Amino acid sequence: MPRRLATAVLTAALLAPAAPAAAATGSGAATRSAAGNAAATGSAAAAGSAAAAATGACYPGSTVSCFVWTGKVVRVNDGDTLDIDIAGDGTSTPRSVRLADAQAMEQSVYSATPAKRRGDCHALAATARLEQLVRASGGVVRLTAQSPDSASRNRPLRGVQVYIAGSWRDAGLDLVRRGLVLWQPFPKEGEWAWNTAYREGSLSAARARTNLFDTDACRPGPYQSAGITASVDWRAETVTVTNHSAERINLSRWWIRDSGLRRYTFRTGTTVAAGRSVTLHVLGAGTDTGADKFWRLSTPIFDNPLPDGQGHGDGAYLFDPDGDLRAWDIYPA
Repeated sequence: MPRRLATAVLTAALLAPAAPAAAATGSGAATRSAAGNAAATGSAAAAGSAAAAATGACYPGSTVSCFVWTGKVVRVNDGDTLDIDIAGDGTSTPRSVRLADAQAMEQSVYSATPAKRRGDCHALAATARLEQLVRASGGVVRLTAQSPDSASRNRPLRGVQVYIAGSWRDAGLDLVRRGLVLWQPFPKEGEWAWNTAYREGSLSAARARTNLFDTDACRPGPYQSAGITASVDWRAETVTVTNHSAERINLSRWWIRDSGLRRYTFRTGTTVAAGRSVTLHVLGAGTDTGADKFWRLSTPIFDNPLPDGQGHGDGAYLFDPDGDLRAWDIYPA
């Protein structure tokens, strides 16, 4: 068969509506089938979306059942968002789809020309890798979700798999394992199937000091030889930064973020003496001191690692003014 015709046949086969598969089961009562998730929402939109999808594993190797769609990528917007023409949705208008459980650094200038893009350090590398995976898949993707209605900022929240060398590969897991994105749990949206694999992938990248976890990848920043750590107390909603070096560290314009988009920047003049710590309190409106700072948020931001079999957890990340990730605490470890 001519190569061009063979490619067209393969693409057509992959984009055809998939036959429903038996729902896979996970461990314990925490695992719920995709159909059960749709029924739990009780919405007409969920029922309609569910009817247009098959069911199958949430990602290759997963024992959790998800709704499954296929589609063709129109463009990669950044390292965690793609525009996709979803097969069987009755329209050729692409939808902006957000990767489940993966958070790229922020891109500020979008362009089809890579040289024209701008963004935080590591943002463009994540975009380039996602484009590479999509290109290798011929633009064909498999989309999965535990709930057809899950969304982030009005974008469908989906696992995205690419078809390479005869098998599906999870794009988000590839990015996490390479340290190009942060693991971002979505507990309120009910998309927990990726948690354990993505957390383990992120911890592996951190141990290898790969990409985001290379502390001077962006620029040799201040205090590179200093021992700086960050630790989360998810019960108290605090992040403690400790200076293990023998010199005072100036944290002016350093910033802490969670796995989402929330960011706290230390004010000019903030320092930590040798062997001392500063604790950032996420909640409350106390008075800032040398040892305690207050973010003054009204709601908790760190996911609680509950013993429910859903792999809950989260992380806190300390960046220097150059955009280098200098310390982190991904839990449970």
